[in-house]
Formats: sequence, C-alpha cells, structure tokens
Amino acid sequence: MTILRSVVVGGGSALPSRCVSNATLAETVDTSDDWIVQRTGIRQRYLCGPGETTSVLGARAARAALDDAGLTPNDIDLVICATSTPDHTFPSTATQIQAALGIHQGFAFDLQAVCAGFVYAVATADKFLTSGSARRALVVGAETFSRILDWEDRTTCVLFGDGAGAIVLEAQDGQGTIADRGVLASSLRSDGRHRDKLYVDGGPGSTGTTGHLRMSGKEVFRFAVGSVTDVILDAFNATGTTADDLDWFVPHQANRRIIEASADKLGIARDKVVLTVDRHGNTSAASIPLALDVARKDGRIKHGDLVMIEAIGGGFTWGAALIRW
Repeated sequence: MTILRSVVVGGGSALPSRCVSNATLAETVDTSDDWIVQRTGIRQRYLCGPGETTSVLGARAARAALDDAGLTPNDIDLVICATSTPDHTFPSTATQIQAALGIHQGFAFDLQAVCAGFVYAVATADKFLTSGSARRALVVGAETFSRILDWEDRTTCVLFGDGAGAIVLEAQDGQGTIADRGVLASSLRSDGRHRDKLYVDGGPGSTGTTGHLRMSGKEVFRFAVGSVTDVILDAFNATGTTADDLDWFVPHQANRRIIEASADKLGIARDKVVLTVDRHGNTSAASIPLALDVARKDGRIKHGDLVMIEAIGGGFTWGAALIRW
C-alpha cells in the first residue's frame, strides 16, 4: 500500500549582514562574554540593519531552498511562514515572500507559535500535502526579534538574534513504513495558562504598540526541560522508534543548557545533537531551519537519516516532528 509522504527536497537559510559578538554587545549592555557563554552557550548573533525585514530574510532563505531543490517558483503552491515578528500586522509575511519570489499561484499564510512555529508549520504543511491539497510547499521560519527586545534588559536582549531558514516539502509516494523518506510523525501541544512566563507586552489589539519581549527565565527553563518531552515520546510511539534510532536531534536553539538537559532526559546521545546556538543565538521560529541547513551543508544530515526536530515557544506552545531525510 502506498501513501503520500511530505519529503524534504531542498533547504536554505539567510542571515543579516551584521554579526555581533558578546564582546561587542558588552560595549553597550551591562554584561560580559563569560556571563553569556556560561549561562546560554551563545557567543554571537546576527542583527538586522535598515531594509533587512522578516520578509526580506524569509525570501532569501526560500530562494536558496528552491535553488537547492532545483525547482522554480512555478513549482510551489503553498507558502507557510512561521514568525512572531511580521513586517506588518497585515498582509501576512508569507504573501510578501510569495510576491518576492514571483509565485502567483497557490496560497500563502503566516503561522504564529513563537519559537515552536517552524515545527507547527512543518506539521501543518504535511497535512496539506498528504491530503492532496497541495503538491509542494515552502516552509519558512523567519524572525527579526531584535526589533522587539528591550535593550536595557540584559537578561533577555543578549539571548536573541535575527535570521531565516526554509525547506521545500514535496508530496511523494511512500510505502507506509518508517523507512519512507519524509515526515513520519508529528505532535503539537499548547497551554495558554503560561502566558506570563514568556510574552510581548504590547500588540495592536491591546496597547496599540509593538511592545517588548518579557521572560521569566527560570520558569521557562524548568518547563522546557521538565514538561515538553511528551511530544517527542508521542512521535517515537507513533513510529515504533526510540532515541537509539535517531541519527540527529535538532532542537530549538534557545539555550545550550536546556538542549543538553533535554537530550540527557530523553536518552539522546550528545553527539547526535545539532547545536548552533553559539553562532546564531535564539532566532525563535528560524532556529530549527537554520540549524538544519548548517548540519546539512557540513555533511552531518544525509539522505536516509532519521531526524527529530523539537521546540517550545511562548504561550506555551511546543511540538516535535520525526523526519526521514
């Protein structure tokens, strides 16, 4: 029996031109390289300059993914952009990416699940592709978090960076086994009771302002390590796999200590964990596709590898997807 699978056929990424080290940041923020590295593992991040908007970065990453897949804009009939920092309240950033690429068919929309946005977007695109509603999808994670940071709050402004990543998913026939290439399983969760632990204190429907990011770091750490493994176990149970079967674990790049503690709790060997938080910081919905692109380009992730992606974001939202590359 054959079934449709959503197969990754290309990937790409984009970063702003300005790279800011911890030492450079310490010139204007009351912090130090040692303080940041010891607590987060971050050594640098990229920050947007004039003209570098979320849609600009997203379009660059999407174009790179199309080129990698050997496809043209005419081959895409779905664009999903995961972002919490859209160019405008409306229209959606996805439609701006669609226009920038010259895609005139199909449909496009934004998806907002904060740092878990890319996992949510992959799971959503998978539903459209495996139902036959679309043939090929561009799934983009793009953020310009530097524009919602309070640069006088050293506990948060040192953590985040800007960037974008994208993959192309294509509906292909599979045999219905875990040997198939493509998205094998996904699991999504949310719990809105945790709003005050990670949020932005503004918005068009409340204050009429953009607002700034606010976070209770210890509470987020505790929840991220203690409560979000359920979605990963769901994906394992749905496919009859275990941590031993994974080739690579590509989590949201928020904090090295969170990543390593989560991997240890799940029994995932640390040499299977893809870490890019040191070079990008926390880029929210862009962090997983950025990490995927790094690991793919340096030869770690190869066709046939079993890859788990996982993230937690404000809300809280969290999710995981198991993908045969």
